Amino acid sequence: MKILITGTAGFIGSHLANKLIARGDEVVGLDSINDYYDLSVKYGRLDRAGIVKGEIEYGHLLQSSLHPNYRFVQMQLEDKGTLDKLFETEKFDAVCNLAAQAGVRYSLQNPHAYIDSNIVGFVNILEACRHYGVDNLSYASSSSVYGLNESLPFSTSDNVDHPISLYAATKKSNELMAHTYAHLFGIRTTGLRFFTVYGPWGRPDMALFLFTKAALEGKEIQVFNNGDMLRDFTYVDDIVEGVTRVIDNPAKSCSEWTAKEPDPSTSSAPYKVYNIGNNNPVKLMDFIKAIEKALGKEIPKKLMPLQAGDVPATYANVTDLVENLSYKPETPVQEGIDNFVAWYREFYKV
Repeated sequence: MKILITGTAGFIGSHLANKLIARGDEVVGLDSINDYYDLSVKYGRLDRAGIVKGEIEYGHLLQSSLHPNYRFVQMQLEDKGTLDKLFETEKFDAVCNLAAQAGVRYSLQNPHAYIDSNIVGFVNILEACRHYGVDNLSYASSSSVYGLNESLPFSTSDNVDHPISLYAATKKSNELMAHTYAHLFGIRTTGLRFFTVYGPWGRPDMALFLFTKAALEGKEIQVFNNGDMLRDFTYVDDIVEGVTRVIDNPAKSCSEWTAKEPDPSTSSAPYKVYNIGNNNPVKLMDFIKAIEKALGKEIPKKLMPLQAGDVPATYANVTDLVENLSYKPETPVQEGIDNFVAWYREFYKV
């Protein structure tokens, strides 16, 4: 297939691009390369796929120096005119939209960035798919959409009308927008609710990165909700395998769906939402112990209250993923953390 992946300077997007390149798909990567976090990590991810920093020019496709089937373009999704030209020229078979303004807490400080990227950018993707004949769209949602829901494990059949951050609200909005385009225009859309993704090349604003960095610098870490947090940590390779299976098996209309008892995870339109999580939540303190084991040292801790926008627990029901795609994430947390720490030490030479 010829696939557009947005967010390929990002954590999940870079891993997905490398996987699809390796199996022989023709891949076009897109990213705005914003400065939300350490740009050296973003450029490092791109360089790993043969995209050289000094050769990147906004709006121009750059051929990978390593892979004949990979090209990259720096672009903002809000730039509708340039995005439309890309779709018109390239004629994609499928689109996987992983580009977004990430981060729950940052959405309290800079809400407009989330509207621009996650709402305006996403409708531009939908419109481009509509007008340029792409009927296979997968996109990143988030476990944060479950918000105030305390019914564990989280199921895609649950109501998710009570988000507690603007980030979560934009992700729920993406799902609603995708359903509209599936219903009106027949675009096969699949939303992917990711659960706390971690691993090599991870985001510097996430706990594993922050804790590892602090530990190696001999600094104290902040442990929110006094450590009483439960997270369904999911290794990045498991996430990418799930995304790949979704791309290969686009959403179908559900013949059993009924408007009198509507299941929010599916529809009479070609629309589907999946959880992609490890289905095995871990206590935050146990996660920290696994980091300490990988580093061979204890990390000083400062216990903090629950932060605005954070939820105390996440736990993914992945029954649909298993039944429809014959897949269930399963990488043990210690193995994933060991892999991350090895990458971190290599990348930062520490």
